[in-house]
Amino acid sequence: RVKSEPGHEGGNKVSTASPASVYDFTVKDMDGKEVALSRYKGDVGLIVNVASKCGLTDAQYTGLESIYRTYREQGFHVLAFPANDFLRQEPGSNAEIKTFCESRDVTFDVFAKISVKGKNQAPLYRFLTNHPDKAISGKISWNFQKYLVGRDGTVLAKWTPRTSPTDKRIVERIEKALAAKVN
Repeated sequence: RVKSEPGHEGGNKVSTASPASVYDFTVKDMDGKEVALSRYKGDVGLIVNVASKCGLTDAQYTGLESIYRTYREQGFHVLAFPANDFLRQEPGSNAEIKTFCESRDVTFDVFAKISVKGKNQAPLYRFLTNHPDKAISGKISWNFQKYLVGRDGTVLAKWTPRTSPTDKRIVERIEKALAAKVN
């Protein structure tokens, strides 16, 4: 299910003046339709900025699909945001990105292309990089940086781009988040 979100093209919205969670954001799918992230409320998510022409692409997409297929029946989602912010490694249009994902049998949610840094940074990524928890905040270092989101929309953890989505540390945190009950 390929989704889209052109952040610097005005497609990324925040539903409140001061967002409290990931669920306060609305993004765009690949067809330009608005998607409220609140639709994922009660589930666990892994937010990842992706690129199709990065040296990490093959391993990361394979790992993301694997982890998604393993935990999706338990309420786990991968929310992928294509971005062309690092050495132009996602140069394609939303249609080209959609075709790329379909050719790789990607079944997790891929939204429209956005910017994850700089003056055109999408509001969702502004929220993530300015998070009050210093273990989560900070700039996006490269393609495939990962953020784990709990059932209540709280950002629980961040991992570097080179960390495999199937890394034991990520798997353990996903399983812990899935075991947590929603208040």
